[in-house]
Amino acid sequence: MPTSQLLKMMAVGYLLTVSVELPVLLAGLSRRHPFPHRLFAGFWLTACTYPVVWLVLPPLIENRIWYLVVAETFAPAGECLLFWIAFGKAEPRTRRNTLQDIVTITVANLISFGIGVLFNEQVGWKWLG
Repeated sequence: MPTSQLLKMMAVGYLLTVSVELPVLLAGLSRRHPFPHRLFAGFWLTACTYPVVWLVLPPLIENRIWYLVVAETFAPAGECLLFWIAFGKAEPRTRRNTLQDIVTITVANLISFGIGVLFNEQVGWKWLG
């Protein structure tokens, strides 16, 4: 696939992912995080994990099922870790709030994955393998 086409697909995919995950994060992350932190997280977390999912993992894992298992485990796990490093320690925390944040990030990723699969089926891009 030409680089320009891959970059276009990545840009569209990133915007689609953020448009799905951002509202989930804004609504679901614990209120101990100020709105600007939740807003920033909606863009930043995906920006950190997206290149790995798109550029690093596909050449390493050729089997589509294994790729999806690894990518869809890596993305929420990586985002939860990054979020905790950036915001989890500095702000007042409880076990309940931390669990709420982890669940919210994971649910946001699952929803965007599901919508991405539907989008892939409708548009016909074979970006998932």
